[in-house]
Amino acid sequence: MRRFFIFILPILIIVAAAFTVFGIIQVNTEEDRLLDDLKRKAKTIAESIDFSVKHVLLSQNLKDANYLVEKFQARERLQGCAIYNNEGRAIAVTQRFTDWKGKESQLAKDVLISRTPRGQIEEYQNLSVYSYILPIFDDENKPLGSVEIIHDTSYVFTRLADLWRRISVTLIILVVLIFLISIFIQWKIFILPIQQLTEWFQNFQKGATDIKHPLRDRGELAKLASEVEQVALSLKVARRSVSDHAIERIQKEDMWTEEKLKDLIHAKLGENAFFVVSNREPYMHILDEESSATKCIRPASGVVTAIHPILSACGGMWVAHGSGNADKKFVNSKDKLGVPVNDFRYILKRVWLSKEEEDGYYYGFSNEGLWPLCHITHTRPIFRQDDWLMYKKVNQKFADSILEELPKKAPFVFIQDYHFTLLPKMIKEKRPDAIVALFWHIPWPTPESFSICPYHKEILEGMLGCDLIGFHVQNHCNNFLDTANRLLESRVDTEKFSIVRLGKETFVRSFPISINGYSDGKGVFVDAQILAKTKREFDLQDKIVMLGVDRIDYTKGITERILAIDRFLEKYPKYKKKVVFLQLAAPSRTHIKRYHDLIGEIDELVEKINWKHMDGEWRPIIYLKKHFSPEEILPFYMIADICIVSSLHDGMNLVAKEYVAAKKGSTGMLILSQFTGASRELTDSVQINPYSIEDTADKIKFAIEMPDEEKSKRMENMRRIIRENNVYRWAANIVTELTALKKI
Repeated sequence: MRRFFIFILPILIIVAAAFTVFGIIQVNTEEDRLLDDLKRKAKTIAESIDFSVKHVLLSQNLKDANYLVEKFQARERLQGCAIYNNEGRAIAVTQRFTDWKGKESQLAKDVLISRTPRGQIEEYQNLSVYSYILPIFDDENKPLGSVEIIHDTSYVFTRLADLWRRISVTLIILVVLIFLISIFIQWKIFILPIQQLTEWFQNFQKGATDIKHPLRDRGELAKLASEVEQVALSLKVARRSVSDHAIERIQKEDMWTEEKLKDLIHAKLGENAFFVVSNREPYMHILDEESSATKCIRPASGVVTAIHPILSACGGMWVAHGSGNADKKFVNSKDKLGVPVNDFRYILKRVWLSKEEEDGYYYGFSNEGLWPLCHITHTRPIFRQDDWLMYKKVNQKFADSILEELPKKAPFVFIQDYHFTLLPKMIKEKRPDAIVALFWHIPWPTPESFSICPYHKEILEGMLGCDLIGFHVQNHCNNFLDTANRLLESRVDTEKFSIVRLGKETFVRSFPISINGYSDGKGVFVDAQILAKTKREFDLQDKIVMLGVDRIDYTKGITERILAIDRFLEKYPKYKKKVVFLQLAAPSRTHIKRYHDLIGEIDELVEKINWKHMDGEWRPIIYLKKHFSPEEILPFYMIADICIVSSLHDGMNLVAKEYVAAKKGSTGMLILSQFTGASRELTDSVQINPYSIEDTADKIKFAIEMPDEEKSKRMENMRRIIRENNVYRWAANIVTELTALKKI
């Protein structure tokens, strides 16, 4: 529309200017004509009474003079008449000009002196009049006086105003007609074909490649559409060939790798698009205020760690909240960009949230309400009505963003976590053909605990819009089935592990999430110089290095872990100056008071314990409080002799798996909380109850003194489990389950 106005505006300006000039000329011509006509009439009337006025002035008969001027009182467009003596004094005037009587008129004097008739336009009592004065002479050509004829000129200006009005109306009608005709021509010739082509392109992008383009004999646009049709045909043939080869490769390979997952997706999904939805984005652009430089980072998140390899393998689109302070600078007009940077594997679409929306939906309802509700860590959940309303608003915003991207053929939508419990139902209401899955990355509580939430019914109804809901462990699945059975009118099928409500069936399955797993079995390579530099930087040579890697969160048991280190050194002082505990801690959700207070608690506790046990330059705890990228964490995994994961309650905990997968040979041992999902798989770890400080302290000693042969055996068993049950197998199980649901 803007371009249309740029095109039509000069035309309208030229037409308006031309019409204005024409109107001025026409009005001026008409004005001159009317005034000339008025002057001619005034002169004619004055000359017609010349003899009568002469007689009156010679006889000095005032009665005849008054009679003569009163004859003009009722004439159309004549205001009146006045007779002046040879001194320019009015001796008889029309009644409406009675105040002139007896007064001298300078104009009348000038006419007698010049002996020439004169006319001019004057203002009288807010009236515009034309006055014409004719001098009267006797037979000897001596001035006797003069006669003045006064005409009303208002009709002239009325006529001119009417003329301007007609010109203006004509101009407006002409401009409107030009505008409407231009719109029609542009719509017919440009807009309609482009709209048809755009709609066809959108359908083509969404998978409807069988529809023929609507442009026939439309010139260059039709040629462009025809070329795209040829590309579509080639893509269909290529996809079919890839799908056939993919099925063959899946049957040959045993270990799940990125390539095998890619083959499975080609074989199972075919042309169906794959969408992932999460609050956390896999890449975010951050502007450093000090250096004014922008960098792209991978945020610390288990969801990102798990989902990124899947989309890298299969492509598709990831829809997430654009939370980076420089995110808007790197998206296109549709808020999308290709990621990873310089190695585009999939599309990231960013959804923008206002500060109020983020505060209510994310910090409020999600992380002060649902997060503590689902983690049994004895932190009281907070539910506010305003937060709930904002949570619903943001879920709808994400639904709208996703729906405009879904292809015509049944797509697969994979929703992540507790931020989007209402999203499945919103999508299904508009696109019932879509296959929707939700993976719940945190624990699911018991029905009694979940019923605390005032909005539990709406949340469960939203989640049951899914075709498939996944949890890490079977116990969480059982809790969810019990919750739906007790808090909703629904039918739970314990054989099929599904929930039926209002005729809609939702399947519930456990899918223990994992990581890449390094399928070659060799772990990862980190340059020896980097390892040596890291050891020198933190003075770790000849030390037993223990490691913790976490977001700063009350569910991670960081304070319990530090207290256990304190107790370990109290009980076993021989390890002083021999061990160092490295805690990598990424600040998180600092807007929430509980998290803000936790940071202060940990700072104070670390300082207290370091002061208590310090010996010379040795400090037992090195506390690094900042965000670490996966690449920055790897050297610490390689250096660490022991990794302590002491979560008080955790859906899975991928740090445990990352540590085991990163280690080589016989080095390393994992101390793992029994309240993590990972403890069900990594049974060869040294498992602890993080609430028991004594038990944890003793298990630290046990892990340190464990024979190398046993460490090697345990670590190899855990590496094999992670290698076989890696993130690609996890994704493959979900994709296989989704495609099975599609057939159902």
